[in-house]
Formats: sequence, structure tokens, C-alpha cells
Amino acid sequence: METPRRSLLKAVIWQVIGLICMSLVGLVITGSVALGGAMALANTAVGFCLYVAYERVWARIPWGRLHG
Repeated sequence: METPRRSLLKAVIWQVIGLICMSLVGLVITGSVALGGAMALANTAVGFCLYVAYERVWARIPWGRLHG
């Protein structure tokens, strides 16, 4: 089983990657660094919370795991 600390670190790293990508997409779409950055930050905050919850749920599901 994966520890909560590992799930949290994975979520942080993934969200940093997502923040960078979303900032660039927001900048390209809006032409504004401020608006693109705000969109990226909002997406990161929501995505982070959902990702941690998603990982913790899957950490409790034994289906598909190899034991031994």
C-alpha cells in the first residue's frame, strides 16, 4: 500500500508540471500573463485536491495488484 506522504509528493510534482503547462496554455489563449496565471492557479488548486483524494481511494483498492 502506498503511504499518504508518497501520494502527497506525487500530487505536488504532478501539479507543478500541470501549473507550468496550464500557465502557457492560459497565456496563449488569453494573451495575458495575469489572467493565464490566475486560470492556472485555480486549476492547480482544484486538481491537487482531487488528485490526492483519487490516489488515496485507489491505494485502498486491492484489485489488480500483484502480491508476493
